[in-house]
Amino acid sequence: MTPPASTTYWDYLRLLPLLDLQGGLEGNADDLSEDELHFIVVHQVFELWFKLVLREIRLARDHMAAEWVGEKAIPHVVRHLRRVNEIFKLSVDAFNVLETLTPQDFLAFRKKLGESSGFQSFQMRQMELLLGLQPTEIERHHPIGDPVARLEEMARASPTGEQVIETMRRTREETSLRDAFLAWLSRTPIQGSSPGDPDDAGHVAAFVAGYRDGLARYDATLLPGFDAYLGGDDATRRARVGLLFIESYRDLPLLAWPNLLIETVVELEELLVLWRTRHARMVERIIGRRPGTGGSSGVSYLDRTAQYRIFQEFWAVRSVLVPWRFLPPLERREMYELAQGVGP
Repeated sequence: MTPPASTTYWDYLRLLPLLDLQGGLEGNADDLSEDELHFIVVHQVFELWFKLVLREIRLARDHMAAEWVGEKAIPHVVRHLRRVNEIFKLSVDAFNVLETLTPQDFLAFRKKLGESSGFQSFQMRQMELLLGLQPTEIERHHPIGDPVARLEEMARASPTGEQVIETMRRTREETSLRDAFLAWLSRTPIQGSSPGDPDDAGHVAAFVAGYRDGLARYDATLLPGFDAYLGGDDATRRARVGLLFIESYRDLPLLAWPNLLIETVVELEELLVLWRTRHARMVERIIGRRPGTGGSSGVSYLDRTAQYRIFQEFWAVRSVLVPWRFLPPLERREMYELAQGVGP
């Protein structure tokens, strides 16, 4: 689109309508206390960052969900997921701004919130769905039922809730980043063998047996954890073995970028955990252990969300890694090295 010659900075960013959205229930920022305006602005900034995070997660998901993920796609995905990580770092620091609100400042307008709550941040619920948070993981740490279903129940009582319900319905139907990664990992060439190659299952089994032998020599107490790590159906098992293979031979040129991508995803989840933890401490500092405005248990609920793990395999594999000298001998090394040009 070619912009008109008269385009200004405020037109391009739509600053005038944007700056007219901080009026709260009154619809006019001049009618709010400075502390309530501060509260609204900080939370709107969070939601704007969440909007960008959702865009970046979908971009990464779309690349990783392709039937063939080319080598050039990996650095591209890493760059965009690093953007997500920097957003979370910035958001964690933003709680310092929010904490300039004292308990008494907040109590002056808290009742105006009614039953509204950060739990109703449908963009946060979208992030959880798109990243791949499993219902079993939620139930394991906090049996509150399906948080999206609870959000939709709240939305039915709102005159603007239908749009939120439709947004969540569409998001539920999308492939998650976790599922895209597991599908990609399941295609990892292990000892030079890929799915569909002759006796691929045999090559994978031989690598697992060799790795298990090395693990027994290194620390036999880790064997039960290794066997548990390899549980699941055949597709999940091959994905986990693929992850183990990448982590084990990560310095090989063909595996260096995949390993960096995995590390970037681990950092993403680590930062999300830190964000949840920082959020809980901010809430505790301002309202103590009171119930949340949305009817949750408040800080206790927030603390439990920090125990969620979305990319469980990425964390679990670290418990069974061994030093290089205990690894099985690498087969078809040339497949994982840089291609050498042919001289004149």
